[in-house]
Amino acid sequence: MSPAPRPRFGIMTAPTQVGYDDLLRVCREADAVPEIEHAWLFDHLMPIFGDPWGPAFEGWTLLSALAAQTRRLRLGVMVTSNRFRPPAMLAKIATTVDIVSGGRLDFGIGVGSRPNPPEARREYPAHGLPFQPPAQAVESLAEACALIRRLWTEEEPFDFHGTHHHLTGAFGNPKPVQRPHPPILVGGRSSATLRVVAEHADLWNIPGGDMDDVARRSALLDRYCAEIGRDPDSIVRSIHVPVDTVRPGVTREAISEALDAGFRHIVLGLPAPHPEGVARWAAGELIRPSV
Repeated sequence: MSPAPRPRFGIMTAPTQVGYDDLLRVCREADAVPEIEHAWLFDHLMPIFGDPWGPAFEGWTLLSALAAQTRRLRLGVMVTSNRFRPPAMLAKIATTVDIVSGGRLDFGIGVGSRPNPPEARREYPAHGLPFQPPAQAVESLAEACALIRRLWTEEEPFDFHGTHHHLTGAFGNPKPVQRPHPPILVGGRSSATLRVVAEHADLWNIPGGDMDDVARRSALLDRYCAEIGRDPDSIVRSIHVPVDTVRPGVTREAISEALDAGFRHIVLGLPAPHPEGVARWAAGELIRPSV
């Protein structure tokens, strides 16, 4: 039996209720901390915590700015709402970030916000965006994953006529730096989304918390992989672990539980505001004691 791959730790800085200078400072600091290998933003157009009318940055524009200001970290949005942007446009945006970063993009995508919490649901009417019912949204996500991969890899224009997306003469140029394409991370926990993960994802992310439920969802993903003849070990298991800066022992325990459950891609959610040296603190207090 081969040994488990070593864990890879990263951070998430939610781009809301903070300023650009703070986000850039933390990302640059993390870029100089070898124990931190990846950094993430989220994809909300309005705050989902704190002041409902506070600042919230658009994730992909900000990610491109951070890509230009860093050299080592892998970067991504955890996860992009498939409801916000047409998939062909999203493929072009992601390609641009992969090129700006020199091939450091991890492409995160998911269905998008559920009706709850209401702070997330309000984003859609506030920006004139339709909110698809869950079943349709999952179907749209599966089509989007297939379309985006084709735009990244196919050398000739193509037409696509699905249930939710229709393209004529679709073609992606330039191509991403990473070949055949940037790793695809699909986030979510519903059984329908896990079927999309089994078919399309290189990584799967789920929020931490109830580890019994997390383990059940991971086992369900294994089953869906078996049904389509895919090796479940080919999908890296990723988990978001909220960081308690006051009680780091609580976070270390959550990390230990995630590692024991087979999750090797750990995303440490840093709460705002971000004090000076928070990335170095996370490495010293959370990551080094966990490996």
